[in-house]
Amino acid sequence: MPQTDLPDATPPDCPLTSKEGWRRYVEHESTPPQLHSAAERAALTGQERDREDEGRREYHANLPMVNTPTIRKVIATARLLIQLNRHQVSARRGVILSGASGTGKTTALTQLGRAHELATRRRHPHDGARLPVIYVTVPPAATPKMLATEFARFFGLPFPKRGVTLTDIVDAVCATAAHTRVDLVLVDELHNLNLATRSGAEASDQLKYFAERLPATFAYAGIDIETQGLFAGTRGRQIAGRFVVIPAAPFSHATAADQETWRALVGTLESLLRLHEHAPGTLTQMSDYLFHRTGGMIGSLSQLIRGAAVLAIEDGSERITRELLELVPLDFAAEQTQRLITPAGAKSRRRSVA
Repeated sequence: MPQTDLPDATPPDCPLTSKEGWRRYVEHESTPPQLHSAAERAALTGQERDREDEGRREYHANLPMVNTPTIRKVIATARLLIQLNRHQVSARRGVILSGASGTGKTTALTQLGRAHELATRRRHPHDGARLPVIYVTVPPAATPKMLATEFARFFGLPFPKRGVTLTDIVDAVCATAAHTRVDLVLVDELHNLNLATRSGAEASDQLKYFAERLPATFAYAGIDIETQGLFAGTRGRQIAGRFVVIPAAPFSHATAADQETWRALVGTLESLLRLHEHAPGTLTQMSDYLFHRTGGMIGSLSQLIRGAAVLAIEDGSERITRELLELVPLDFAAEQTQRLITPAGAKSRRRSVA
């Protein structure tokens, strides 16, 4: 049986799609840095102040995750399915997270895996060989062998470059998964499966085969899965009959309840800031602006606030203002959405600020 024990020191370049990188992600806890008082900061040497500022820049660049409604729904649904699947011999149910880019699909998927692994560790504190979660991504133009290789790579299973068959890889993966008691499989970038091609359809069949061989719950995430043909034809009808689809959508601003949900999200992110001069509630008061700037995309909102916090430390202002937020570049999709939904008056005010 391949050895799955982790080395004491994890190499810094291990991706999330390896057992070492995944374990590092699960075990990482972001600790908010302590803010010095004005007198304490004045007493610091230049080198000490630079070191403190660098630590705060690193913290803000990687702010702790915010528990969004989508994340809560994915975790609650998957936890129930894991329990229901525990004694199922076949036809186990799974979950598909589908939505546009930037709606937090990967974050929700990985947070599901992290929550499940931490819960499993609490139940089995002395079982160091257990790897309850696999996380893989579907490579572009995936073939069955490429997909199986991604599973093998997660475990670190060594294979020679020549003479290895798909059956060899699949058998090794299934044996290792059984040995390490995998019970949740996360598959990201599902939209890379092109079911219009023979290799894409065969790769989809390979995923189904893994789902039959592994006594685990499968959770998928991808861009607009409903439009990719995954539910079409005989294969699609079988998938549709076994998977719960959870939409990942931008936040809405249509009703008072929607606006309050968005404002609460902004407030949660603001509470995580560690800036010397930032007045609590400043970002919450700008929640309408933040919505129109980001189009309600959680990924864009996170980038905007994290970027502004880093700039606030770098320029010494130590607080986030609208002027500073305007300096943070956002993705093209968010900028296009902002142009479509921002009222004309707000657009003119933005131009005057810039």
